[in-house]
Amino acid sequence: MLEINNLTKNTIDEGLLKKVAKIILKEELELSKFRNIELSLVLVSQGKIKKLNKKYLNKNRVTDVLAFGQIRKFSKFLKDELGEIVISPQRVKKNAKKYKTTFRKELTRVFIHGVLHLLDYNHEKSVKENKKMEKKEQYYLKLCQDII
Repeated sequence: MLEINNLTKNTIDEGLLKKVAKIILKEELELSKFRNIELSLVLVSQGKIKKLNKKYLNKNRVTDVLAFGQIRKFSKFLKDELGEIVISPQRVKKNAKKYKTTFRKELTRVFIHGVLHLLDYNHEKSVKENKKMEKKEQYYLKLCQDII
């Protein structure tokens, strides 16, 4: 279901992220579709995520998470590849310090954010969509509280 490729020297609790992915996908998708969903997570340096942000979103800055979707509408006739999430653990660490939270909780938050983007939530679309996505993020953070 979740393939993780860590291109950094940061140690990441892969089991945590797999559990979080399972919780979100189970809630968001029909059970029959959930079982076949595949997504990947790549952990990269701040320099690499900045280059990706510039190349694909024309934003010349470091970010904590990017999401690249494969299929917008899930079809029973196609392999359900949700897409790829790219996270910069260095940026997550900086944000954790800034927001006075733990690295583990902030990593979970940005991962949830990325998964929601792959599920077609888009906070940049409108104020209404932003509130909807924030509400979902908080919901899943609360749902995952016991494993964070």
